[in-house]
Amino acid sequence: MSAGTASLHTLANGVQVVLLDLPQLQTCSASIFVRCGSGHERSRRNGIGHVIEHMAFKGTATRDARQINLDAERLGAEVNAHTDKDHTAFHMRGLADHAPRLLRMLADIVRHATFPEAEFERERSVLLHEFTEDEDDPMSTAFKLFDRAAWGTHALAQPVIGTRANIERFRRADLVDHVAQHYTGANLVVAVAGPLDADTLLREAEAAFGSMPAGQPNRLTAPAWHGGIKQRAMAGSSQTHLVLGFPVPAMQADDPTAALAAALLGEGMSSPLMDQLREQRGLVYYAACSADLIDSGGQFIIEASTSPAQLDEALTALGALLAEQAERITAQDLERARNQIRVRRLRGLERTGRRLEEAALDALLLGRLRDRADWLARMDAVDADAVRRLFAGMAASGAALALTGRVPRGSADRARDRLAAAGLLR
Repeated sequence: MSAGTASLHTLANGVQVVLLDLPQLQTCSASIFVRCGSGHERSRRNGIGHVIEHMAFKGTATRDARQINLDAERLGAEVNAHTDKDHTAFHMRGLADHAPRLLRMLADIVRHATFPEAEFERERSVLLHEFTEDEDDPMSTAFKLFDRAAWGTHALAQPVIGTRANIERFRRADLVDHVAQHYTGANLVVAVAGPLDADTLLREAEAAFGSMPAGQPNRLTAPAWHGGIKQRAMAGSSQTHLVLGFPVPAMQADDPTAALAAALLGEGMSSPLMDQLREQRGLVYYAACSADLIDSGGQFIIEASTSPAQLDEALTALGALLAEQAERITAQDLERARNQIRVRRLRGLERTGRRLEEAALDALLLGRLRDRADWLARMDAVDADAVRRLFAGMAASGAALALTGRVPRGSADRARDRLAAAGLLR
C-alpha cells in the first residue's frame, strides 16, 4: 500500500476493510459503515436504524454507557455516528498510535451493544424530542415531503428519523432482531485512515470481525419516479420553503454529469440560479442546488426560501431557468462548474474524514474503490450537449415539488400551472 492511497481487503465472511495510509498525519480516523439505512426498513420499523445509532453507545457486554465515554475520552478520541437512507456509520478519531484500540472499541460498540432497557427508555425521550424538533423545521419537513412526492411509497421515501408512533412502539427485542438481521459480514465495511501499519490493522480487523456471520447483502430496488406536488402549512412560519427536484442516475451509474449540472446551475453567486433569482430579481434569500446520489436512486434538487408574496414569481423564474438550461449551456458556465467541482474535490482530499467516508462508501455501495483522478477526467469530458440532455431528460420525467412554512392558499394549484407551462410536469 503506497502512501496517500486506499487499499481494499475482504475477509472470508465478506467484511471489507479499507485502509487509507496518510503517513504525514499524527491522528487517525476509524469508521464502521453498515449497508443498512432507512431505505432497508419496513414501514413498521421505519426509524429503527436511527434508534440503533443512538443506542449503540449506551452499553455493551463489557462497558456501560459511562465506561464507553470514559474509555474514549481517556484516549482523547472523538466519537460520532450517523444514519442515512442507504447506510449507518460509526466513527472515532484519535491519536495515530491508538488506531488498533479505536478499532477494537468500535467493534465492541457495533457488534456487542446490549441496548439496556433502562437506557432505552431514557433515550426514547431524547429521540422523541429530536423528532419534534425535526417536525418543526420547515426545510427538513420540505425534504421529507419531497421524498414522498418523488418516490411515493418506496422505502427510500421514508424519513431517516422514522415516525413518532414507531419510536414510541419500538422495544429492545426489535433492536436486537434488526441488528442480527442486517449487521452481517456482507453488509459491513471497516475503514481506517492515518499513518497505518496495515498488517497490524488487518489482524485487528480479522480478530474483531472475522467471526461475524456472513449473511446476505442488503439490496435496494430502484424507486419509480412519481413526481407531483405536496405542501404543508406550518404555524408560526413567515417564509415559504420549497424543494424542487427531478430524477438522475443513481450512484451505481458513477456518472459525473448530474454533479456537473448541479454546480453549473447553482454553485456560487455567479451561477444562473443565484444570479437571476437572488442578485438580479431578489426573489429568494436562500437557494442551493445539488445532485444527491445514493445506492439505487438519484435526485437533482433545488432548495430555496422566499417570501409568500414572491412564491409564484419565484416558481415561474425557476421553470424558465430550467427550460433555458435544456436549450443553452454557455462555455463559461461549464468551465466555472468544472473548476468549482475540481477545487471542492481536491479540498476534500485534505480532510481525512471526508476521504475515508468516500472510500468506505465506494466499497460498501460499489464494491470497489474509485480512482478520483479518473472521475475528474471523465467530468472534464462531459460536454455541453450531455448537460443539456440531462436537463431535458429531467424535464421529461416531471418535477416533484414540496412547499412548507407559510404556504398561501391555492399555492399548489398555481405552482402546478407554472411548472406545467415550463414543461416540467408530466
